[in-house]
Amino acid sequence: MDASWDDMRVFLAVARLESLSAAGRTLKLDPATVGRRVARLEEKLAAPLFAKSPTGYALTDAGQRLLGHAERAEQAMQDAAEEMAGQAGGLSGQIRIGAPDGVANFLLPQVCTEIAKENPDLDIQLVALPRVFNLTRREADMVIAVSPPNAGRLTVQKITDYKLHLAAVRWYLRQSPPIQTLADLRAHRIVGYIPDMIFDKELDYLGETGVERVTLASNSVSVQTNWIRRGGGVGVVHDFALPWFPGVQKILTEQFSLTRSFYLVRHADDRRLERMNRFAETLCDRVRAEVLRLEGGA
Repeated sequence: MDASWDDMRVFLAVARLESLSAAGRTLKLDPATVGRRVARLEEKLAAPLFAKSPTGYALTDAGQRLLGHAERAEQAMQDAAEEMAGQAGGLSGQIRIGAPDGVANFLLPQVCTEIAKENPDLDIQLVALPRVFNLTRREADMVIAVSPPNAGRLTVQKITDYKLHLAAVRWYLRQSPPIQTLADLRAHRIVGYIPDMIFDKELDYLGETGVERVTLASNSVSVQTNWIRRGGGVGVVHDFALPWFPGVQKILTEQFSLTRSFYLVRHADDRRLERMNRFAETLCDRVRAEVLRLEGGA
């Protein structure tokens, strides 16, 4: 097969992103160039690799067969780069982390800033989205998740537990009906997730309160916390976020307390990459320490 690694890079990008334009943005090529490169590879292999569909570019049977070979070539190139770089010294290159917006807003900025200071040649990208990331499509190099996945060629390690409580801003509590039991929440505006946009069952916090109506709802935990800070009502807040919101206080702590966990999820093949292992270890240690520090401050 007369196909270069450069051909394989283009093929992998289109296979994972299912779009010439998205692949082009990743590779820093214009979509027309990506299309020509794919056509050239198909000509070399004498087989169609993609079928254009309403949703984008889907792999053909030949494309599916090539995918495994291309991923092994990618892994071999990564292994070679790791070996040439050596294990000593600081981290370098680019690492992309996917995370829900709560951890992305209240934990990772300070954690990643410190790691970047210690490793001047390292570029860290943080993708903060309220959804499950697809590591197989290489949307990120590693993901912080709120529940461990049970499918795919992935490695999972628990980072730490964290706590959540009902909370409201003090001035809202002073001018509103008293809250002494969970039943009293019915007299208050409730802040929470949009029910049909809860992407992980671990985020269904209000299900344990008996609350049926969410007055102010968002798919973003950061928006929810800012609503609470502005007196929008009562909602569930991460304890580690409370130091960022002076005036917001926990309520009903003996009647309602949640413990959840963060997990670091990586592609199984990345276990052989010393650079990724070192970054993952540092990231987990720092996140664990930051949760402990902020929860203590809360």
